Amino acid sequence: MRYRLTFITGLAVGYVLGTRAGRERYEQLRTCAQQFVRNPAVRNTAETAALGGRQAAAKAFEKTKPLRERIGQREKSTGAEDDWGTSNT
Repeated sequence: MRYRLTFITGLAVGYVLGTRAGRERYEQLRTCAQQFVRNPAVRNTAETAALGGRQAAAKAFEKTKPLRERIGQREKSTGAEDDWGTSNT
């Protein structure tokens, strides 16, 4: 309950401070964020990170190929017991 009360208090304080800052401050922050996103260095870094993430995911997918094949074989097996001593029903 204490954490919920702290969270609600934080929301209330944030709301009050946000409304006092007004629309001008909101527009100023939004403009700064848009300039940041449009920066070529930021875009290049984001694209490099995305490419690295895709490459890491592809590598992980390839490393799991033997496991996926074993799982596929297990699913195709007959109604015999599996490695855990239970039946595949």
